[in-house]
Amino acid sequence: MAATYKAVEVASPGKLNLVTRPVPEPGPGQVRVRVEAAGICHSDVATVEAVFPGIQYPRVPGHEIAGCIEALGENVSGWKTGQRVGIGWFGGQCGHCESCRRGDFVNCENLIISGITTDGGYAEVVIVESRALASIPDGVTPADAAPLLCAGVTTYN
Repeated sequence: MAATYKAVEVASPGKLNLVTRPVPEPGPGQVRVRVEAAGICHSDVATVEAVFPGIQYPRVPGHEIAGCIEALGENVSGWKTGQRVGIGWFGGQCGHCESCRRGDFVNCENLIISGITTDGGYAEVVIVESRALASIPDGVTPADAAPLLCAGVTTYN
């Protein structure tokens, strides 16, 4: 495995750079996914143009991600390396704020959002919370799966 990976990061509002970064190890409850496809969503503009409140740079955009699990962090169960997965907008919740204590996770005050609060899929690898993963069935290509993880869900709902 290579020690570095390439990513497109937003260095500051409106400024995109192709960068090389060291490959990170997943923390507890996280996985590292080798990105095979990343959809382009209008919401990615929130990252590029600093529309989302409190966004911190540099940040790698992208929340429509399809790939394969490359490494598991501690305490990850139900997933295995090589498994095909997708990651969408909802990347996890804090579990401590008032909304989380009521079970209203989507309104978490500290919501994890790939490409906004954490680095996203415009990269060769991404670290994500294992609880944010969706299994991609055999026969569905990464290019078909990636946009379904946001736009497809929105349209379906």
